[in-house]
Amino acid sequence: MQFQKMHGTLNDFVVFADMDNSVALSESTVARLCDRRAGIGADGLIVVRPSAVAHFFMDYYNSDGSIAEMCGNGIRCLAKYVFDNDLLREREQHIETRAGIKTVSLEVGDDGRVQSVQVDMGVPIFATPKIPVLVSPEQEPVLNYPLEVQGRIFRSSFVSMGNPHCVIFVDEQIESLPTVYGPAIERHSLFPQKTNVEFVRIVSTGRLTMRVWERGSGETLSCGTGACAAAVIGILQHVVQTPVTVDLLGGTLEIQWNGPGSSVLMSGPATRVYEGSITL
Repeated sequence: MQFQKMHGTLNDFVVFADMDNSVALSESTVARLCDRRAGIGADGLIVVRPSAVAHFFMDYYNSDGSIAEMCGNGIRCLAKYVFDNDLLREREQHIETRAGIKTVSLEVGDDGRVQSVQVDMGVPIFATPKIPVLVSPEQEPVLNYPLEVQGRIFRSSFVSMGNPHCVIFVDEQIESLPTVYGPAIERHSLFPQKTNVEFVRIVSTGRLTMRVWERGSGETLSCGTGACAAAVIGILQHVVQTPVTVDLLGGTLEIQWNGPGSSVLMSGPATRVYEGSITL
């Protein structure tokens, strides 16, 4: 099987096309391919498949082999993959995901290859049954909820960007927080489908810095939907204003959101690292 290794702000993926739907992937196969010692190594795996309602379907898997709704950094890599490999030479693409159809706009360099991608991530979801998060009574939005983990209370806000997010703004250093608290929050009983976790600090009214613990992948260097979630919650709480620059370990993403009812726009790079072949 031919594949490409790609990354978006160092959130890395194994990417390949299966336009005749001939490749069936088990959870263990995906986990092996994403294993950094026994396989190729990646935060997730993306299969480009045909779609009846869009240009392509994004079949996305976390590094543990679990199926996920979508991935913000990953969809930028998919868009670059299909353009640079001549599967679709259109600068606007419509990609079907398990979280709906996303529209992407490509910035192409002088070499004819995609440099960066803007993604219409859709309208954030705050309704607790749809995130889902088990808060009673059901309400929206849920901001600064007192979430107790390992003897500590985090003021947590909840949103879905097509996948669930628990956003926590703190004043302290955030470097160690994902590994210390991320696993317990991801699997907290409040989240029936588990959750992604973002620890966020305010830099200025237009800038955030963030660390992330991703559901099914652990700590990663970047998370596109997580950056969107952090910016949305920050704007909702009036601590930042759009557009918001989000600094992650792997790079920087630009997020625009004009408030409830409007779509989130995420812009960032997409990079091809290498290509190869592997036997499944």
